[in-house]
Amino acid sequence: MIGLESVSYRFPRAETYAIQDLTLHINRGECVMITGPSGAGKTTLGLAAAGILAHEYGGKKEGPVRINGKDVMDYPDLSSLSAQIGMVFDDPEAQLIFTSVEEEILSALERRGLSADDVEFRYRTILEMTHLASLKDRPPHTLSGGQKQRLVLATTLALTTDILILDEPTAELDETGTTALLEILKNLKKQGRTIILIEHKFRKMRELVDTLVVMEGGKIRAIGAPDEVIGDPQVQDIVIPDFKELNQTGRNALGDVRVPVITVNGLSHSYDRIHALNNIDLSIYPGEFIAFVGENGSGKTTLIKHFNELLHPTAGEVMVLGKDTRGMFIAELSRDVGMVFQNPDHMFFADTVYEEIAFGIENLGLENRDAIIEHTLADARLLPAKDLYPRWLSRGERQRLAIACVLAMQPKVIVLDEPTTGLDGRESREVMAILKELQYQGHTIIIVTHSKEIAADVADRVITMDHGKIVSDTGRRSR
Repeated sequence: MIGLESVSYRFPRAETYAIQDLTLHINRGECVMITGPSGAGKTTLGLAAAGILAHEYGGKKEGPVRINGKDVMDYPDLSSLSAQIGMVFDDPEAQLIFTSVEEEILSALERRGLSADDVEFRYRTILEMTHLASLKDRPPHTLSGGQKQRLVLATTLALTTDILILDEPTAELDETGTTALLEILKNLKKQGRTIILIEHKFRKMRELVDTLVVMEGGKIRAIGAPDEVIGDPQVQDIVIPDFKELNQTGRNALGDVRVPVITVNGLSHSYDRIHALNNIDLSIYPGEFIAFVGENGSGKTTLIKHFNELLHPTAGEVMVLGKDTRGMFIAELSRDVGMVFQNPDHMFFADTVYEEIAFGIENLGLENRDAIIEHTLADARLLPAKDLYPRWLSRGERQRLAIACVLAMQPKVIVLDEPTTGLDGRESREVMAILKELQYQGHTIIIVTHSKEIAADVADRVITMDHGKIVSDTGRRSR
């Protein structure tokens, strides 16, 4: 079905190979999960297997890739390849171009030349399968990250390819969404589809996976039946995260806990006719580590975007360090509240990793710029990549770069939307350890997460949202 023989690839301007001497054979109807640290070469392997590297990328390529026995270079273009293989990328927004959910799916179906009745039947089936029926009239840009992920999957399913490659498909999905995706993939596997998952959530996907591939440093570190591969303790450290040792609340260096750093009074927000937040009241205190949890579309991201004036209240007010955010500029608020977005690509515009981190430091006029940048790069394990174009980095590396850009400015409050997206277990612990250390230094840390483990084991306070309201709050713990 898919065969790679001693395949290597090096990106333009890169000094090292992203993947090196990879040999991998995937059979028809098999589900293969590819996992490993960020920068291990997982996405590059997926691009190679899909034939995208061969047709769209520069750089140095070595070794043949075959799909259904035919070399990918013998396919005239990506359009001809797309009839054989579909790839869902780790950035869903890059694949959404139409004005509604319905239009996105129908456009994919109509490209197949089906009859009107077949298009309608398949459209209804896909809507039901991906739980998008209630969202069919929504513009894609108004969807949550997880909803966008489901929509991209729906458009790929509409093409009905025999081979499906999914790059971090659950990264932005909540518990319900991940379970729903698993059921979709089970059904596709029963239909004989070949599935390649580039994924970190091994526990969630275990029952689906026939072969587990663990990559590290551009090479295959381990491959085989999941139970055999996961028996290696070093592989376990990458694949199965454990955060319990990070919950050391006694070390917190708090300020005056009686005075909130952020106060929300009667906050409501609407997107056109969609009520995203409904009369929220909330106080956040110095030195707290807060995790917002809840299903996709529950209002978590909408709420935190009010903390630095990315969104304006439809009703109510938000106070930051005693100042009303209305009338304040984002640049002014960024000195107090730093934001790391759910999709790190939204933050990048510079030509190198080094320049990305330098931008915020220079804007704030901080001294010892170069020393701060070098220290931040080292903490984020990005020193070897400092001269690379940010969008050449893996998803996990881009996530660490986004975090580094904010951490370098050391704001009093640090807000992170899904900070472990695209990270393996070891890296997720490292990011959480960095955030805990910042909390111990007196920073207030606010995260949005779908990880129950992180919320329970790392945060001091867990706030659950549903349909634009706070439905539970563990409250402030005494320290």
